[in-house]
Amino acid sequence: MSLNTKQSVRCPQCGQMSDITVWDSITVKDSPDLKADLLAGKANIFHCPSCSYTALMPNPLLYHDEEKRLMISFSPCGDGADAQRLFTDICETSRKSGELKQFEGYNLRFISDYNELLEKILIFDNDMNDKAVEVIKLMILTQEPEKVQNRICRFGKAENGNIEFMVQDREEGQIYTSNVPIETYNIIWTQLRETGVKPYSFNWEMVNADYAARLLNGFNN
Repeated sequence: MSLNTKQSVRCPQCGQMSDITVWDSITVKDSPDLKADLLAGKANIFHCPSCSYTALMPNPLLYHDEEKRLMISFSPCGDGADAQRLFTDICETSRKSGELKQFEGYNLRFISDYNELLEKILIFDNDMNDKAVEVIKLMILTQEPEKVQNRICRFGKAENGNIEFMVQDREEGQIYTSNVPIETYNIIWTQLRETGVKPYSFNWEMVNADYAARLLNGFNN
């Protein structure tokens, strides 16, 4: 069941008070329209009717797609240390409560970045696993190692036998595209599973560039 709360929010720019519906959880099976709103950048986004100021609400969101066997815990957080603390807390709480037994065979993801949340949903909607996708993204970025620190790579779309990635260069202020054959994804995902990487989770996971780097260095889950 998708759950929400009603909040009155004061615009930080003009001071106007507005009522907003904030979604605490989205269950795709029950609310496909909410998933569409989320992907369109409408869910949990504050938009001031007075001055048009727009911002992401700082509320956690639990996303559950039973068909894709995917659950995402999203906690907006811009600080890496705070994100790690929240991740540790959810892992411990889930382990102690025994709730993980309800989600055997699921991919459980903890995310603190809004764009990454949308990206994960798109990856699994395309019947891919983000572990292999993160490895490909890292391989794309390291083609120009001197620019890695200033670039972000995101999954774009998969069509016509190719996967399109968007590479944003924050220093140059440019966005580039990189196309990778879907067969490359299939090969990498097969190789990862052969090394012991599981297509499901035992607990919550943060699957990102750091995770991909550990995979390439011989770590597996």
